[in-house]
Amino acid sequence: MRQNRLRNFSIIAHIDHGKSTLADKLIIATSAIPQREMKEQVLDNMDLERERGITIKAQTVHLKHRSNDGQDYIFNMIDTPGHVDFTYEVSRSLAACEGVLLVIDATQGIQAQTIANLNLAMQHDLAVIPVINKIDLPSANPDFIKEQLEDVLQIESNGAVLVSAKQGLGIHDLMEAVVRQIPSPTGDSSKKLQALLFDAWYDAYRGVVVLVKVQHGVLKVGEEIMMVATGNRFIVEELGTFNPREVKSPVLNTGEVGYLVANIKELDQTKVGDTITHFDRPCEQPLAGYKEVKPMVFSGLYPISGEDYEDLRDALKKLTLNDASFSYEAETSTALGFGFRCGFLGLLHMEIVRERIEREYKVDLLTTAPTVIYKIITTDGNTMMIDNPTKLKEQKNIDHLEEPYVLGTIIVPEEYIGVVMALVRDRRGVQKKMEYMNPQTVQLEYELPFNEIVLNFYDRLKSGTKGYASFDYEFIDFRRSNLVKLDILLNGELVDALSLIAHKDKVFHQGRNLAKKLKEQIPRQMFEVAIQAAIGSKVIARETIKALRKNVLAKCYGGDITRKRKLLEKQKEGKKKMKRVGSVEIPQEAFLAILRTDD
Repeated sequence: MRQNRLRNFSIIAHIDHGKSTLADKLIIATSAIPQREMKEQVLDNMDLERERGITIKAQTVHLKHRSNDGQDYIFNMIDTPGHVDFTYEVSRSLAACEGVLLVIDATQGIQAQTIANLNLAMQHDLAVIPVINKIDLPSANPDFIKEQLEDVLQIESNGAVLVSAKQGLGIHDLMEAVVRQIPSPTGDSSKKLQALLFDAWYDAYRGVVVLVKVQHGVLKVGEEIMMVATGNRFIVEELGTFNPREVKSPVLNTGEVGYLVANIKELDQTKVGDTITHFDRPCEQPLAGYKEVKPMVFSGLYPISGEDYEDLRDALKKLTLNDASFSYEAETSTALGFGFRCGFLGLLHMEIVRERIEREYKVDLLTTAPTVIYKIITTDGNTMMIDNPTKLKEQKNIDHLEEPYVLGTIIVPEEYIGVVMALVRDRRGVQKKMEYMNPQTVQLEYELPFNEIVLNFYDRLKSGTKGYASFDYEFIDFRRSNLVKLDILLNGELVDALSLIAHKDKVFHQGRNLAKKLKEQIPRQMFEVAIQAAIGSKVIARETIKALRKNVLAKCYGGDITRKRKLLEKQKEGKKKMKRVGSVEIPQEAFLAILRTDD
């Protein structure tokens, strides 16, 4: 296929605006899959994606389209996630494209993630085709969406394509718009090979499989290639494209997107964002690659059975290959033993990674409460970053602590402004901007401590606005704050995995609530269990779990009172001894109770 007939594009949108359904209809329209084999969300091949109805991994597919001008075109389409936690997945996909389809729900209009994803596309200097979806619904208002495109996004509305992905309306017009408005790749086939490695995963039989976009030059089976960043050399064993099943090909030409198998056995021999070139004719400069992503939320993952530690480490290694926005390092806890401190982009990301490990690698996990990264400034002017509250006690000469702040964008119907303002004020937010996008919809911008939105902010926002509010955020900087470490003690023993860092104004309320929640979650023992929340040596809250008590007097039918006293005293001594030597088993629900302390 000639280069001027290639079109590489991604589908981007806010969550639930119909990206995956639109991708399905484009696959049907190009007859990539026979109608009888077609199923919903065909590109979402994880069980998790189907159950939750969300896209987690970007998926690429190779489609053939005959245009109205009688010419055949090849579309390399990438369906991307819509949730804010998977923004890095979107940005990686955009690097392999020349244009995007910006899908907007005709009933909901422009949402927070619509704006965020459009900004990503603009940074990559991509052609944008606005697609107004769900026009078949009674509440659809395409004319209003066109006004929003011009007023809010500053995009010409006359280029917008009206479609109904569910009914298949406007799909052919959309494909013709792709042919007309998205440019073909600009690479030079006569230059030395430069191919961008934009995704990878591990296959038990073939080793590491990598997704590449050939920027310049030509890649053929049998050639010796080199990874520019790592210097590793391999022989290309297999090339191909996704249709959406794998279709082998002897060559990938300039501008094409496809997969590469080269007997890459070690997971650390590849790096997402690396440039692939020929070993004997290396390119002078590597491609730009990706900005290193910084995890925002940290949590400990511990195997419930100590024997699963090695399996967990292998699972994490394979997952980081497939998801470059996720990081991990080994750590130990006195309460939980050996595990890993893992970094995520958000709470949903953390939840998905945990579920993937449990399902795909069969490792039962215990997860500690999520926390953000804090900055410690010492009295001698040094700076340290901590991602675990337990590291705070090891530091000496602390002058002050700084916490991360984010700029949050909330788009909400006018009637819920009061609810949103009250919620954000409770989370120590400072309003920076309030703008009416139209008479019914308001865009609010707040500067918020990231620690305050990590827990259940998003759930509270959605429930308070009946699901109408949308939320997106980006990191700003670290700011000085009055923070303290809250410890939880069970029978005087510190449970390091339950420690957290909180603002001084809220720590008493959080400590009291957390102690109450733990009392509900920790099962009763044969001895009394004292739950204490403490700041340093000062206990600020206490709850007591009463002991389970056997009726030792059941066998006494009347008789001397001294016999009964003797039995009760013996029981009392036994309880004391149990309290000294007995250990309290903490269920997973106790760690999750931290997520719900402000309900």
